[in-house]
Amino acid sequence: MTPQRRIHVLIAALFVAAIVGCVGLGWGSPRWWAFPSLIAAVAVAELATARLTLGKQGGLGVALTDAVVAIGFVVAPGAWVALGVLIAVVLANLTRSEPTKLAFNASQYAAAIAAGLAVTRALGGGMVASAVGLLVFGVLNFFIVALPLSWMTGQPYFRVAAQAVKLAVIHLLGNLSLGLLAAWLAEQAPLGLLGLVAPLILLWWSYQQQTERASEARLFAELARGQEQAASRSLDSSAQVILTAAARLFGGAEVEMLLRHPEGLVRFSGDENGISSRERVEADAFAEPWVLRTMGARGVRIGSEDDRPYCSAVLGDLERPLAVLIARRQPRASAFERLDARLAQVLVGQAEAWLSVADLTARHGAAVGQVEAYGDTNRALGELGADTVPSLVVLRESAERLSRLAYSFNGPDPVREIVDELHSAERAVASLLGAVALASEPEIVAGSEQAAGPRSVMRVDSEWTTTGRLEASDIR
Repeated sequence: MTPQRRIHVLIAALFVAAIVGCVGLGWGSPRWWAFPSLIAAVAVAELATARLTLGKQGGLGVALTDAVVAIGFVVAPGAWVALGVLIAVVLANLTRSEPTKLAFNASQYAAAIAAGLAVTRALGGGMVASAVGLLVFGVLNFFIVALPLSWMTGQPYFRVAAQAVKLAVIHLLGNLSLGLLAAWLAEQAPLGLLGLVAPLILLWWSYQQQTERASEARLFAELARGQEQAASRSLDSSAQVILTAAARLFGGAEVEMLLRHPEGLVRFSGDENGISSRERVEADAFAEPWVLRTMGARGVRIGSEDDRPYCSAVLGDLERPLAVLIARRQPRASAFERLDARLAQVLVGQAEAWLSVADLTARHGAAVGQVEAYGDTNRALGELGADTVPSLVVLRESAERLSRLAYSFNGPDPVREIVDELHSAERAVASLLGAVALASEPEIVAGSEQAAGPRSVMRVDSEWTTTGRLEASDIR
């Protein structure tokens, strides 16, 4: 059974469990304003959730929802609490989550709340019974949420559950304590609820800081893991590390990056499994709409295009960027939030440093290669020896005489003099080409000298042709 199919079966089982639990509990005896107030409070808490993404299909949400639920446990335990939370979760996330994730979150909350209310009812109600029921609700939340995360990430279930408990146990205890205190004040001293405003804000701020630090720790861990697996610190390897880390950090998003490479402009595409394509593109790739929007934002930009949430950023100088990167989630997936934008800024800072070093290394290697090529050329020219010196002298002298003849004609036949100089330059060029060819293949020269023996004495007025030097032995 595929992971997606397992999640669908789990959602159906949770809805059945929630319905059975609510029927057994009954509606309860809340006041008329309690039900709409619960829906409004839970919806606000859901909208202010600090989320830590752990995979394509979900993550951990840190919110004050549990504190609102705790009040319902104490005031009037009944099915109205589970039903109100279910409605509020759907309303708050209807346009922010894909259908499967939304159905899972709603059914998971309703089933866990129904189980906790059943325990509270069984213990007779009251503050202590509500505290025990809320602990049952929180523990069930941990273990239910770990199931789809384990299926989608391929990690062992208990490892994911332990990670969820480690990240959320403090926030759960804080929420339950605050909720129980608010419920007691609501019954004994309603005006005392005003004193909880400041602690409530501080608690929410601490959740934001906790998730931000946890996300940054995951970012650096992903970068370190990618660097260990990379074969070198080349520009391509650094691009792969950054692209993979961004995809994993943003919940398995599809990432695309335009990078200025020594080879030219290169487009990298991939996901959390690595780079899937690498292709050379023309400079007009910088005129694509998403690139222009990102460069116009002059920083990190979040938004949605064709129902796909995206987060894009410019790496390097804004006028001449080193790279432009965009991460896209699946259609109707959860939108990128302020926390994701701050995390993207951290990623940009690290990526700029990595790509700059890799780019300098690549350019240094290219420069070393050019220097070596120039050195080889100079050595080759230097090895031509003295055979090229007479030809070079003749060429220089012919160039000087032709320059003079171009402005002054002192002889009886200046045209004839120009033609003679051109013939002389032609013979010198032919001699130079012959000397270069012989110097590039010294074994031919050595073999010909051994076969021919001592050279014949050349005429003083050696003849020249357009194909090389004419030796005396060749003259008939």
